[in-house]
Amino acid sequence: MHISGAREYLLQFFAIPGLAVLIILEIALSHFHDLEYYSVKETISNVFLALCNFSVDVSIRFFCFFVLGFFYEYHFLVIKPDFLYWLILFLGMDLAFYWQHRVDHYSRFFWAVHVTHHSSTEFNITTGFRSSVLQPLYRYFYFIPLALLGFKAIDIMFIYACCQVYGNIIHTRYIRKLGFLELFMTTPSHHRVHHASNIRYLDKNMGMVLIIWDKIFGTFELEHDDEEIVYGLTHNPERRYHPAVMIFHEWKGIFADLRRPLPWKTRLAYVFMPPGWSHDGSTKTSRELQAELFKQDELRIAKDAPVFQVTYGASHRGAGMVQRDLPVTAGSSSSNAS
Repeated sequence: MHISGAREYLLQFFAIPGLAVLIILEIALSHFHDLEYYSVKETISNVFLALCNFSVDVSIRFFCFFVLGFFYEYHFLVIKPDFLYWLILFLGMDLAFYWQHRVDHYSRFFWAVHVTHHSSTEFNITTGFRSSVLQPLYRYFYFIPLALLGFKAIDIMFIYACCQVYGNIIHTRYIRKLGFLELFMTTPSHHRVHHASNIRYLDKNMGMVLIIWDKIFGTFELEHDDEEIVYGLTHNPERRYHPAVMIFHEWKGIFADLRRPLPWKTRLAYVFMPPGWSHDGSTKTSRELQAELFKQDELRIAKDAPVFQVTYGASHRGAGMVQRDLPVTAGSSSSNAS
């Protein structure tokens, strides 16, 4: 076996047992502390979806390498020395994943694939294995720019596998916030936000290893201690443990919209516009829901502010003018939301 190919197998050799130990430890802690972070049905569903994803991934792997190898033949850069090659490849991979992930959230066609990963109402390490089953069919297209930049297909997929291991680990509720790492890494706290169905958290924190992309491109949101996270979808499907429902339920909704007596342009918009888009406003996208929420926050703050100022001024003579902006901190949304 070529040494480049052996790297990925070596990574799996150590990563799989390591993740298994972490899962067992998390299950034990959850049971010991009566936290109910795990349930049998959800865990079995996660394993089932991981196996489905693995089967598709293996079946498409040769074609993936063929496509990336084809474009590598036309690469226009040679990056040296080795440490710079691997550093740029890592950054490029993480950025490519960010945009793939963002498209998965902002186009209903791709959300129909990715929604499987978000449909669990639990959040634990096995949720990381709850893979988007059909994603391997198109994921590698986002890596074509890396091949053109001079990165070999085998190296691209190895770095992707490394990032995936980290991406699995951050699916946990046991690790709170990690100090200065929160500034540039995608931490468990950041990823809990990503899996939340709370309106203010929808479609936030797309990064796999680095959170800097979200901060640059306007999709970053902090985890707020005063708002409990609700995991799962905004509308969880019926019979959600049925294998076909887990994988295809959004496709069913898409085909139902395509059969509606509407102009074809409108019907196609139901396929490719963001999830929740509607021509008549009957359903709303995450951005529309967030705009409504922020407007409600502003109205509530404006309503409460005068009462606060009078109360504050009565007990702190002469200080009211200085403190009149304080109500903004009560119940307002993060300024990072977009």
